Amino acid sequence: MRATGRRLVALPQMAGASDSEIFFESLALNEGMPGDDQGQPADNELLARYSTELAAAFGARRDLLAEQGRVLPGAAEALAAIAKLPAVIQTVLTGTIRQNAACKLRAFGLDQYVDPDIGGFGSDVYPKGTQIIRSLDLANEKYGLRLRPADVVYVADSIRDVAAADVAHVRCVGVASGRSTAAELREAGADPVLDDLSSTTEVIAAVMG
Repeated sequence: MRATGRRLVALPQMAGASDSEIFFESLALNEGMPGDDQGQPADNELLARYSTELAAAFGARRDLLAEQGRVLPGAAEALAAIAKLPAVIQTVLTGTIRQNAACKLRAFGLDQYVDPDIGGFGSDVYPKGTQIIRSLDLANEKYGLRLRPADVVYVADSIRDVAAADVAHVRCVGVASGRSTAAELREAGADPVLDDLSSTTEVIAAVMG
C-alpha cells in the first residue's frame, strides 16, 4: 500500500519468484497496472518505491536474522573452500532485492566470499536466465576477463533456476535443499545433483566438474 497507495487484496504465487516479479504480478492481480487510467506512476518508479519500502521494512527487523535465521549446513564451509580455489569468482543470483540480500549475507558472515557487484537481484527486472548472462558480462568488464558461458557454474535449488541456467547455456549444479526434490532437479537438467551442502569435498567436486 505504501508503494502504490492501494490496499493489497490478492496475492500471487510467490514460490521461486523474484521480488520484482511478485510486485508486478501483485499489481496485475489487484488491477493496479502501471500507467492505467487511475493515474499510477510509471512502472520503474513504482518498483523503486516498492524496493525502498521493502528494504526499510526488512532493515527494521534485520537483528532477527541472526537470532531466528539459519545457514544451510555446509554452506559457509563450501563458500569458503571454493573462494580459495585459483581463478574462481563467486557471486549471488537471488530473487531478493540487493539491500536485503546484503543483510542476509552479512548476518551470517557470507558476504566476504561473494562479489555482489557482478550478481543479480530481485530489484532487477531481468528474468534469471538473462541475469546470468548479464552477470557474466559484468564479471568480464570488472575483472578484465573473457569468461564464456562454459566457464560458469550455477548452483541452484529450484527447477526454475535450472531452466534459467539452460537459457544462459551454463552448467547447473542442483542442490535439493529447497522446494524441488533431487529427482525434479535431475529431470530438469541439473548435473550433478546433491542432496545438501554438508560435504565440502562433494560440493567442490560438483562445482569443478
